[in-house]
Amino acid sequence: MSSTKTFHKLLSLPPSIRARSFSVLNRPPPNYPGHVPLTWLERGALAVGSAFGSLQNPYRHDLIASLGEATAKPYFVSRLRRAMLENPTGRRILKDKPRITSQSMRLEELRKLPENTVGRAYAAWLDREGVTPDTRDQVRYIDDPEEAYVMQRYRETHDFTHAITGLPVIIEGELAVKAFEFANTLLPMTALSLFAIVRLKPVERERFFSIYLPWALRNGLKAEEFVNVYWEEELETDVDVLRERLGIEKPPDLREIRKALRDKKKAEKAQRESSERLGAVKSA
Repeated sequence: MSSTKTFHKLLSLPPSIRARSFSVLNRPPPNYPGHVPLTWLERGALAVGSAFGSLQNPYRHDLIASLGEATAKPYFVSRLRRAMLENPTGRRILKDKPRITSQSMRLEELRKLPENTVGRAYAAWLDREGVTPDTRDQVRYIDDPEEAYVMQRYRETHDFTHAITGLPVIIEGELAVKAFEFANTLLPMTALSLFAIVRLKPVERERFFSIYLPWALRNGLKAEEFVNVYWEEELETDVDVLRERLGIEKPPDLREIRKALRDKKKAEKAQRESSERLGAVKSA
């Protein structure tokens, strides 16, 4: 009797929700290669588990990817897809569905491009950070194939954001990029990633709140939506020209700021040790 009541309740649900009412033992077939359909309970568990895991270890890109997919529905990735459909370039990207991999991005050729071009900056950034275009995880937990591609596109173009802003993949730089992406895309994962601020040292936290968070929010809100950039067609574009076209300012060089602070501390330490030695000589 109870099973009959449950069946009628399921039938009374809206079709979009009813289609998702399945169990682990009654999982529907995947909608695209690699797709893993999830119940709402499973999606919630995935979001919570990956959030805690990525907070403990911000370098676990697999957990960050899972968190992004678990929190992108029901609204945010659909909003990004609509933004692409409303933009001529975005529509072309959705039609062509290009992928950014080591096969499509020939790094040896990008390294030969003129200085300060997008492709040269992208290759140099990958080389400096020791990553490749193939390090991004495959989308698995978004049901709609086209929305899954939108999330994959965001994920694969993330390194271009690093490249044209010059922000490194240390925690401080990654947080600045995530704050920029939140203002630009509204994806919840980018905001949730900001909880990693607690892992920053006091001087890094003060610098983030005074310099990089204001830069990220100001530029993320005013800039063109990065999901509509056809990066493959911008490889020979000058980085400064593209930044101006997209409406973003280059942030202060985080590596130079950190280097200047280290040099200052070394100089102060050397001066202090010199003073101590001089004092010891005089007292002798």
